[in-house]
Amino acid sequence: MATVLETERLLLREVEASDAPFVLELLNSPGFLENIGDRGVRTEDEARDYIQERMIGSYRANGFGMWLTVQKQDQSPVGLAGLVKRDGLDVPDVGYAFIPRVWGQGYAGEAAGAVLAHARGTLGIPRLAAITTLENFASMAVLRKIGFVYQGVIQLPGVERESTHFTVG
Repeated sequence: MATVLETERLLLREVEASDAPFVLELLNSPGFLENIGDRGVRTEDEARDYIQERMIGSYRANGFGMWLTVQKQDQSPVGLAGLVKRDGLDVPDVGYAFIPRVWGQGYAGEAAGAVLAHARGTLGIPRLAAITTLENFASMAVLRKIGFVYQGVIQLPGVERESTHFTVG
């Protein structure tokens, strides 16, 4: 469980196979399905495969990925935040998703801001992107708050619907 980042209230660490129950819950939460998409993960075994292939695979291939976001106070997982190498974007994408019970508590901005600082300072990535669905006004507000600038609408390869496109740097 390598901790990658720490904020005032959160720890961001690499995801591991034992996190499959939480990853399954998050990927199937209504907000994830509506705002990010259906990953087709329906069982803990599929969640473990997703973690191994997509998340741990990204750490190995890119040196970054989506990290489990855990509350410091009780060590409970509340979301994912990190960097994604996405087809159709020429720079890494800052991404985040949280379980509904913690929405409105500022975790998205706290985690995304820390990811942005880590990408620039530690990883030396000066320019980043972020995308949202056209209706995800809460995420758009988070992105603007941490310094991203709206660039317009983009159609990413393999994605059915258009996305808003933000950049920073």
